[in-house]
Amino acid sequence: KQAEKAVHQKKEQSKTKCRKARRRHVNLVVEFNRRQGKNIWLETHIWHAKRFHMVKKWGYCLGDSPTQKCYRACYRAMTNHCLLQDLSYYCCLELTGKENELLKQLARICSTDTGLTFEEVCCLSGRFEGSLNLYRADRYPEDMLGPVTFIWKPRDGSENRQLWIWMHPALKQDILRELKAIFQCSEPEEAYIPEPVTTSVQEEKQMDVVLSLGKKRKKEDKEGERAVPAKKIIGDGTRDPFQSYAWISQTTGIVISDKTMEILRYRLIGPLSHSVLTETLKAASLQTV
Repeated sequence: KQAEKAVHQKKEQSKTKCRKARRRHVNLVVEFNRRQGKNIWLETHIWHAKRFHMVKKWGYCLGDSPTQKCYRACYRAMTNHCLLQDLSYYCCLELTGKENELLKQLARICSTDTGLTFEEVCCLSGRFEGSLNLYRADRYPEDMLGPVTFIWKPRDGSENRQLWIWMHPALKQDILRELKAIFQCSEPEEAYIPEPVTTSVQEEKQMDVVLSLGKKRKKEDKEGERAVPAKKIIGDGTRDPFQSYAWISQTTGIVISDKTMEILRYRLIGPLSHSVLTETLKAASLQTV
């Protein structure tokens, strides 16, 4: 009787995995990808989530205000050392085509009365980044779209050039619509639709090993079947990941590509910013063929 009583009193095995199992790399990747279904995370999301109050804006999950009293530390870094900001949520549009055709059409959405334009010599060479205000085509000084920054890729000897235009995510759709209109770009006939990226083969094998060890409970969906691991979403909060992100003009050959979240962007503030860059980035040796 005592033995039977002890069997009934034995606690059932916990259905939730232990913290060590939950913190395994494979499990973290699957969980993080699942939680990015609606709001995209930046590369530095985990670091910010532990130290900032997070807000959901423009399709992203961004750090708004710090949870600790670090205002003095940030101010001290800006004035005496170096402070880094993650601006990867800014949207980037890439224009590729003949330089003359690009400058001809871009002149319609900006004006020399406001300052620099895309034709500025120092910016056209690719050495400096420029900033200006964009307007709807031939509508200056009315119908302002918003401020943007741009940088040209240095010349490589060919007549084709590449231009990157950076803008706030709230302005992206209006500016993209205007660029497609002035360059007469439409979606290519065979639109490339990226497939969601899953975990690598090695990670999948590790996941099978983790599930097979012990009596681990397998996640089940609403139908009771084994749940499919969450897939990493390609894209950003301002576009559908399963829609085309490149448009081409059949008349001029200009190509507009959406490079948002494919090119990371950071801002360094402070007197030691240049020293940080020189210590972090090592110049490659120039080899001539």
